[in-house]
Amino acid sequence: MSEQQLPVVVIGAGPIGLAAAAHLTERGLEPLVVEAGPGAGTAVRQWSHVRLFSTWGEVVDPAAEKLLAPTGWVRPDPGTYPSGADWAEHYLEPLAGVLGDRVRYGTTVTGVARAGRDRVVDADRAAQPFTVHLRHTDGHEERVPARAVVDASGTWATPGPAGGDGLPALGEQAAADRIAYRVPDLSDPAVRARYAGRRTAVIGSGASAFTALATLADLARATDGAGTKALWILRRGISGATFGGGEADQLPARGALGLAARAAVDAGHASAVTGFRTAAVERDGDGRLVLTGEDGRRTEPVDEVIVLTGFRPDLSFLSEVRLNLDERLQAPAALAPLIDPNQHSCGTVYPHGHRELSQPETGVYLVGMKSYGRAPTFLAMTGYEQVRSVAAALAGDTAAADRVELTLPETGVCGGSGLFDAPEAAEGDGGGCCAAPEPQPIRLGTEAPVPPAEAAETADATPAGGCCGA
Repeated sequence: MSEQQLPVVVIGAGPIGLAAAAHLTERGLEPLVVEAGPGAGTAVRQWSHVRLFSTWGEVVDPAAEKLLAPTGWVRPDPGTYPSGADWAEHYLEPLAGVLGDRVRYGTTVTGVARAGRDRVVDADRAAQPFTVHLRHTDGHEERVPARAVVDASGTWATPGPAGGDGLPALGEQAAADRIAYRVPDLSDPAVRARYAGRRTAVIGSGASAFTALATLADLARATDGAGTKALWILRRGISGATFGGGEADQLPARGALGLAARAAVDAGHASAVTGFRTAAVERDGDGRLVLTGEDGRRTEPVDEVIVLTGFRPDLSFLSEVRLNLDERLQAPAALAPLIDPNQHSCGTVYPHGHRELSQPETGVYLVGMKSYGRAPTFLAMTGYEQVRSVAAALAGDTAAADRVELTLPETGVCGGSGLFDAPEAAEGDGGGCCAAPEPQPIRLGTEAPVPPAEAAETADATPAGGCCGA
């Protein structure tokens, strides 16, 4: 079989991976999608209770819609906001069904390489097809030859730790029974009982942290949640950008998410500890957890901890291919300057494609959340534009690959999954809330201004954003 007849292996059957398969199919290229989970959108289903802050009109890929059309599939109301469960059930699952046996489940990629060449060998390297090593749930292994590899495996499986230095805090792993790394689903009675009437530390400053604060506040207002409190752990200080773009956000539900979080803390359901970088997690005499900061400060005891400090890419199975990744973000080097959270919000990241995603190993592309590395500013529509361009490039249509076919909404903050279009999410702007870091928890909404000299040190240059940005 010639290399041109080999499939393009797509890693991950999530929104971007399945969109990549749709674009490849439209281009006459054969995709093979390999998914470690048991079905389409496995990662999305793990946050099925969270509603996106993008509408149905923004989370359906055009090529995928064309592929679905002959089946009678109709896109849900484009102006409404799907939950993760909705997205998986009403879009991803039908799309995977149309792709049929081009999608394999229970299949984990353990390695990617050039056939017969480790990463050191130059000789005749470019002429070799790729070989993708797979392990199936029953334990058997196989190697699949490929003409190209599109890694859309995302970052969901590798959340950031509580430790302020990017490593697990001392004692963090030993306290795993009281630590979660996802927004809790409080509609689950067992999960609800875990947090109801208890004090929970929420570590993080992005959209996921906003969601957790707002949902814990909702629990505190419920009859079965009396006494529920949150302790918000911020690595930065409080600034005007802490709660995102608000009413200026062109994705209204995303702006409403920040407003909902601010309303929750202003109502007294949370207190904040600012400028706190966690160094250790300890148990007190009652088994509750106490966080110790790098500066020696200790929090009051808490019953639970929710760590929402972002995600990071798993690059282990790409160790034998040649990648050029940014040393900070672990994103493609040409893309990193466009998405660096130290410099940009989503409104300043213009659409990009195959050129920014290309690697020294020709034919390997990191797309979707994986392409953003540790940056928190990703939108689904950005990923759809990426794979449209990559598919065109693999098909040899350079003109189409270079063409920009997307306009992104302007915003002061971006990324992550949000709190939906519930009317209460837009209530209560809470007024201004700026406060300098204090050694003890503070109530937000006190109108205490940050002196200009301190503001430059305590507030990050970029608004808090995405699943991380803590």
